[in-house]
Amino acid sequence: MPAYLSRREFARLLQLGLLLPLAQPIVASAPGYNFRIRTITAGLNMNSSADLGEAVEAVGFLRSAKSTYEKQGYEVQTLRLATQPMWQYLPDWTNSKSLSTIKELDRFAVDNNVSISIGPVNSDNSYHPEFADWATELIRQTNNLSFTVNMASTEGGIHHKSIKAAAEAILTIGRGTEGGVGNFRFAANAFTPPGTPFFPAAYFDNGRSFSLGLETPNLLKAAFTGATGLEDAKQKLRTAMNNALNPVADLARQMAGKSGWQYLGIDASPAPGLDSSIGTAIETLTGLPFGSHKTLSGCAAITDVLKSLEVQTCGYSGLMLPIMEDSTLALRAEQGLFSVSELLLYSSVCGTGLDVVPIPGDTKTDTVAALLTDVAALANKYSKPLSARLFPAPGKLARETVSFDNPHLTDAVVMPIS
Repeated sequence: MPAYLSRREFARLLQLGLLLPLAQPIVASAPGYNFRIRTITAGLNMNSSADLGEAVEAVGFLRSAKSTYEKQGYEVQTLRLATQPMWQYLPDWTNSKSLSTIKELDRFAVDNNVSISIGPVNSDNSYHPEFADWATELIRQTNNLSFTVNMASTEGGIHHKSIKAAAEAILTIGRGTEGGVGNFRFAANAFTPPGTPFFPAAYFDNGRSFSLGLETPNLLKAAFTGATGLEDAKQKLRTAMNNALNPVADLARQMAGKSGWQYLGIDASPAPGLDSSIGTAIETLTGLPFGSHKTLSGCAAITDVLKSLEVQTCGYSGLMLPIMEDSTLALRAEQGLFSVSELLLYSSVCGTGLDVVPIPGDTKTDTVAALLTDVAALANKYSKPLSARLFPAPGKLARETVSFDNPHLTDAVVMPIS
């Protein structure tokens, strides 16, 4: 990469086709396919946090599954494990021994080159003043581990007490990890179903099961290119995704039949990468920069297709708009074409809520809690899975540029909350 280009500039040039020789090693790794398998995620049923027997078996299954897909020419980016909600096998997280116990899970994940999610740490609407410090230490002392807090449920509605705890944790993690990057592994969730393969939201309600998450924005872009209108674009996308995903699902079912592991489906959410932009795909559909008028209708059109696929789906299966994981979205945010409030508006017809959104480092707890409450209210109103990963940027004000030492994140501007 030329020394004078930022990560975001480099990724943007990739999308424009101006660095094709440099891009070749990245895009050529999956010949014949314009999408990737982002993750194969296996569920664990932990009898206790010290019981790693099923985890060993799960890693073996994941490696076999990865090999099966790679032999067919697919690129598999990551292998992941997700337990049932942590409170079911480690209910007293406030116990002084809990941190060291969870670290054993993380060490296992690191040793086996997988990531692990321990799911939501809470089951009810509760506030613990010590949670923020505990969560920050957990991030500091682990490498491959993710977790969440539930901020709404069918039974309890909006969990205002849990939201306060999550807001404090987001700010404390932001101050307590380098550049605030620790929030990459923590989220506040609402109505996220079990079996979701994407992190940090993933958790499973039974073991010996697996699901798949994909990276498909380049597939979407190709389907939209040359479409004569919105309905034509939707039909082309539905055909393209069914043609692409059916063989992936067939392989998964075959593996399930041979291994005894239950196949839960594909999370059809088009997760972006730095050379695979959902923002660019939406702009190809609408013909306008993301954040312009027609963006909402474009998001809704894509979601309609994702909800009508032939394959068995799971998880979010909605449109993801992660600002710092998508160079086009980051660029449009820098240009001021959309706000945090408009991201919430788009979430009403698609998505995952507020994902990897950089906010000012001096944001107050009440303000973060208010944002989380809005996400939770939207999820509660429509009984749809939404989550929030907010990145308070230490020492940064709105409109200033923030960079993270993370290969999955692009440079972005801090977004004003008002």
